[in-house]
Amino acid sequence: MDTQMLTSNKMNPGFYKTVASIGVPVMISNLISIGLNMVDTIMVGRLGVLELSGVGAANRITFISQVICFGFYTGITVFLAQYWGIKDIKNIHRTLGIAYTSGFLLCALFTLAATIFAYPLMSLFSDDTAVIQYAVDYLRIVCFTYPISAISFLIIFASRSVHRLLFPTIFNATALLTNTFFNYCLIFGKFGFPAWGVKGAAVATLGARIIEMLLLLSYVYIFSKDHPVAAKISGMFPIQIPFLKAIYRTALPSLINEMIWSIGTSVYYIAFGMVNNSAIAVVQVAGVVNDFCVAIFYGLGNASMVMIGNELGRNRTQLAYQYGKSFIRISLICCLFSTAALFFSRPLIVSIYNFDAFTNQQLMETLLVYAVFITPRMMGYVVAIGILRAGGDTRFCLCCDIVGIWCLGVPLSFLGAVTLGLPLAWVVVLCFTEEIIKVVFFIRRFYSKRWINVFV
Repeated sequence: MDTQMLTSNKMNPGFYKTVASIGVPVMISNLISIGLNMVDTIMVGRLGVLELSGVGAANRITFISQVICFGFYTGITVFLAQYWGIKDIKNIHRTLGIAYTSGFLLCALFTLAATIFAYPLMSLFSDDTAVIQYAVDYLRIVCFTYPISAISFLIIFASRSVHRLLFPTIFNATALLTNTFFNYCLIFGKFGFPAWGVKGAAVATLGARIIEMLLLLSYVYIFSKDHPVAAKISGMFPIQIPFLKAIYRTALPSLINEMIWSIGTSVYYIAFGMVNNSAIAVVQVAGVVNDFCVAIFYGLGNASMVMIGNELGRNRTQLAYQYGKSFIRISLICCLFSTAALFFSRPLIVSIYNFDAFTNQQLMETLLVYAVFITPRMMGYVVAIGILRAGGDTRFCLCCDIVGIWCLGVPLSFLGAVTLGLPLAWVVVLCFTEEIIKVVFFIRRFYSKRWINVFV
């Protein structure tokens, strides 16, 4: 039986303070990342639409790698947050041992696959030989960031779980600023650097990820005293099989969920590429702009996952449920502001990129679709990623994504692009239709309370 005295965030003045302390650094980090990604797309876009399409295609492999890693780490975060709720440092370190090993090996496999199968993979997204070559040139360099990012991402996720977010956010921003500076130098040959075009963009990204990893490791193990994430080798290993199975029962469905989702959304790009040669570039730009407008939801999702996980670790299930209701209300309000921001910024975005007239029109229409679908997509994100996964309800989320993407989104996208020959914006509408159905199931699941699980 719950013993907590608080049942509403109105009675808990620390609620919004904790939300801000976790959510704001995550939001700022994402805003910086997305903002600089926007600058990157502008830089590569200056080389040409084909170059941007090539980089966009290659980044789908990067996206799949990162999202799968994200999925596994969100499953791990369930345990880290609950263990931190009762200050169980020993099991935090044991969990990190599993996470470091699994995440690094998983991303190393992606690097190997991207190196060996670069041409056949990129040929899935376009039949234009120039686009494919640009994509291969970029992918064969940037793929070496995958295992490096696996280490950095885990430190960042673990730091969020124990409420240590300031320095990881600073280091993330430093790395991304470095990436942008060297992008400018190596893409266009500025300040005495060679003009390597798309290869230069990949080299800049690789260098920035190395810097980020070194800064994070130095902070946790050298400069920070008694950091909860500073696990020694003896504390992480050897990995005990019963403990490994307990972690994997929750983390693997989350990993598979993100793998299915990321591959499915990347298959959308195959459908987009069948519309016309500039479609991938348009969706690449629209996606980055959309991410900038919805960055606050990444902060809300992380805050809800950590806060609800902490309370479940303390066995305060009713308070965790009340927190979930509060996050749903906050998210709905934020959706209205984000929709308005994206809708009214469309002419400005189009003028910045300044493609040819036809591509500009496609971009304007596609941005409108993204604006209309912000509410179902972001509400679904916060409820599924932030709330349901905090309670370990990873299998339900997995089932929803399998049905939504592979039974609705993917078939509808090819129906629109290939069979009906619809314009790009309408193909995107068909892809996003599954988001409306999923958010209904996610919210119903939340109010049923069947997502609530205590693991510690």
